Amino acid sequence: MATEAKYSIIREVGRGSYGVVYEAIINQTRSKVAVKRMHCNVPENVELALQEFWALQSIQRQHENVIQLEECILQNGQVFQPISHRYRKSDSHLLLIETCLKGRRCMDPKSACFLWFVMEFCDGGNMNEYLLSRSPDAQLNNSFMRQLSSAVAFLHRNQIVHRDLKSDNILISHRRGSPVVKVADFGLSKVCQGKGNVNQHRFSSACGSNFYMAPEVWEGHYTAKADIFALGIIFWAMVERITFRDGDTEKELLGTYICQGKELIPLGEALLENPNMKLQIPLKNKKSMPDDLCKLLHDMLAFNPKERLDAFQLEVRIRQISYGKKRQRSVS
Repeated sequence: MATEAKYSIIREVGRGSYGVVYEAIINQTRSKVAVKRMHCNVPENVELALQEFWALQSIQRQHENVIQLEECILQNGQVFQPISHRYRKSDSHLLLIETCLKGRRCMDPKSACFLWFVMEFCDGGNMNEYLLSRSPDAQLNNSFMRQLSSAVAFLHRNQIVHRDLKSDNILISHRRGSPVVKVADFGLSKVCQGKGNVNQHRFSSACGSNFYMAPEVWEGHYTAKADIFALGIIFWAMVERITFRDGDTEKELLGTYICQGKELIPLGEALLENPNMKLQIPLKNKKSMPDDLCKLLHDMLAFNPKERLDAFQLEVRIRQISYGKKRQRSVS
């Protein structure tokens, strides 16, 4: 059992419907890693595991704001088999693994069949917890917005649409001193085939988290620009510290919404019901947000995807806003 000698599990750090995440160490170097275990006992779970696997495997070069996959290990019963490593891979072998997982392994739900993802360890938890435990900081918010815009542009250049961007799926690392964000959780992502513009690919399966879903996702006809809508929700909530309480977990989460009486309606759903609705940005305090950031958020949250920024336009625009930038002292 080679992987038992290579890694040692320290503790569980997260659990969701898609898998369990552990803090672990590489026994040889004593370096920390994150290990995500996904149970491949039913076809639905296999699909989620494989989507995350193919998304992380398809990235040919690293980006500091995207979680780094070290290797992926297939567990079948008591046998552990490394099937990929970031320095070497065989697409034909990986396709064989995919066929095997989708086929006969799922026929026996009692068999212990897992995919283990070994990834870089992020010591700062997720972005939601990180920000809500600190006082609002415009410079930090600006840094996070730049990093996330760069990450999503990188993913879209590599034909990857995340489809589940939210503050819980963004991790924080302190390895280089100042906090660095890492986009993670690619279980709902899609790797688009071909080399064309990622925004030309169409998706029909509505997925993601309700409060971050674009209007067109609710309809089931959308493109990569749905990721930009989700980022707009995250940016707006981050700047004004707008939160809601998740009904399933009771956790306080960053996210914007529309109030209808005592009911909170996801912004995308509300816009679908009323496309002419004017968004009140900023929601709390006009002094908290300069005009250029207000305009940027409006352009990210446009009801019509054709009027919404794409990731490459956003990457340029985010560097031009005045919010969070240090003012230069005038020299007398």
